[in-house]
Amino acid sequence: MIFSRVSSGVALAAVLSAALWVLAAQPFAVGLWSATQMDIPQILLFFGAMPRAVIALLAGALLGLSGALLQTVLRNPIADPSTLGLSSGAQLALIGTAVFAPEMLAFGRWPVALIGAGVACAVVMGVGAARQFHPVTVVITGMLVSLFASGLATALTLSQGEYLFSLVVWSGGSLVQTDWTPALSLTAVLIVAGVASALMARPLAVLGLGAEASLGLGLPVGLIRALAVLVAAAVAAAVAAAVGLVSFIGLAAPAVARALGARTTGQILWLSPVAGALILSLIDNTVMLAAGHGAEMFPTGAITGLIGGPLILFLLPRLRSAPVAEPSNPPFRLTLPAHVLAGIAAALALAVLVALMLGRSPDGWWWLSWQDTAAFLPNRAPRLIGAAAAGGLLAMSGAILQRLTANPLAAPEVLGVSGGAAIGYAGVMFAMAAPAAWMMQAGAAVGGAVALTIIAAYALARDMRPGRVLLAGISVSAFAAAILSALMAGGTMKSFLVLAWLSGASASLTLTGAALLVALLLAMWAAGLLAGRWLSILPLGPQTARALGLDLRVAWGGLVLLAGLATGAATILAGPLSFVGLMAPHLAHRCGFAKARVHLSASVLIGALIMVVADFGARMATFPYDLPPGLFAALIGAPWLVWLMLRRPA
Repeated sequence: MIFSRVSSGVALAAVLSAALWVLAAQPFAVGLWSATQMDIPQILLFFGAMPRAVIALLAGALLGLSGALLQTVLRNPIADPSTLGLSSGAQLALIGTAVFAPEMLAFGRWPVALIGAGVACAVVMGVGAARQFHPVTVVITGMLVSLFASGLATALTLSQGEYLFSLVVWSGGSLVQTDWTPALSLTAVLIVAGVASALMARPLAVLGLGAEASLGLGLPVGLIRALAVLVAAAVAAAVAAAVGLVSFIGLAAPAVARALGARTTGQILWLSPVAGALILSLIDNTVMLAAGHGAEMFPTGAITGLIGGPLILFLLPRLRSAPVAEPSNPPFRLTLPAHVLAGIAAALALAVLVALMLGRSPDGWWWLSWQDTAAFLPNRAPRLIGAAAAGGLLAMSGAILQRLTANPLAAPEVLGVSGGAAIGYAGVMFAMAAPAAWMMQAGAAVGGAVALTIIAAYALARDMRPGRVLLAGISVSAFAAAILSALMAGGTMKSFLVLAWLSGASASLTLTGAALLVALLLAMWAAGLLAGRWLSILPLGPQTARALGLDLRVAWGGLVLLAGLATGAATILAGPLSFVGLMAPHLAHRCGFAKARVHLSASVLIGALIMVVADFGARMATFPYDLPPGLFAALIGAPWLVWLMLRRPA
């Protein structure tokens, strides 16, 4: 039965893909072929369209195999090179090498990509091993690694100027070819990886019984798991080096294989590459056909990314349920938290004063006089006030999410609201010739509200646990990132402006905008304090919360709404800032703020302080050019994030 179903499905997809390719390549297939002379259309066909068709099949097969290996070894239907950060790690390594050490690319791109994918893989697997490879934790860690790697790659591209904007198009996963060399290389990789996977099929089938049962049967679980992940990472790196970032094929291919009836490990391992090859071939041939009718250069990877968000939402209910997380205790508890809060507030005020009065010129550092400070105040004050308020909003959202989910990796940047707001902002910019600032802000507000509505409706309809709500937000973020990649693929000036805004630019804030952001912060801070009882009870677990008379749907829905609105407010006026919502609540926790309300207040003040420091550093680090403060905050947060993910849970 399975062979009949598979053969029918494969034959139909293959015929459709071939028909699309013939239609797309038809303009090149003219004239008579000659062994000694080819005209331009025939050169484009033989060295362009034909190797592109083969590379789509090979890259899709390799990504399908990589996803099948990762899902099998981790027993996780949402694992693939995209969701675990392997592809983004390879992308960051390639872009970083192109910027800082381009001579290293003379030895080939695959070794560089393999190093990047290997580092990302080591981080995710390290966290997974510390937490028994729980599916939700592993995927959240992988997506955070992916977001950080993608953000840092964006920072490198942005800091080098518009002449490197071609990296954005390449990173989107362009399958355009000029010869047969990449196809030959990927063919060799597919042969080696296929043989290795066939040899591991039986041990992986035993591993599917569970780690304890496998150990009882004498299987070296750690070795088999490491080998499978190594093959998956190498395959993902090879594809990234050849064609850039092609997302979620490794997620879709095993799902299609299971839908066709594959049940055993061996069936999934051989059918997933076939499904991946046909999926990517269908998508790329469709892109080629559109390009032949007047479309601009459009990376295929941007289209494949569109399937990721909906597919994660579809597969999310299949994840194993997470155990109830116990609330972690701070290293110590403050006896007089109000005094420490006052000290943090004083430090914030001092940081604002220093940022206003300390300047830099080609001759060095200097202090502004009070008269000069007053003259510069209209330019510097809105940016500082807006950055502080945005940092406070993101920190408050992070504190709510971390207490709500009992998950130390919860952050507002992955709630999906920032991604939705970015789609709204970019959509207005590309849809209108010269949109006003308020129009783009309104578009960002609508986009953030739509994303929040999708997450809330999906989660409440299924009575989902908070950890899965976070993962649903990640899927919305992934979907939004794919749409943005498609919008920016043209490489126009508007694309560059969107890229700069995505990095967190607050320089364009007016005094009115900054004041509005402060008012929003104060209003939502007050709402968070009123919800202090919910924040105190929910980390104790759903059973305890119900026993204390708490309506979980109302509490979860209200807190997710508050966190989403806070994130959306910061995003609308200052762009999506990075990792402040992750860092500030942890710093407040480490400082001894244990109770919900004081922890929330400390997080707000620390988040504001981080963003003031980040804004000052962004102005001074690359003087006379400004970096977006959101990117500078990401650089501050990188060491913290790595330490947080690698440490063992208490």
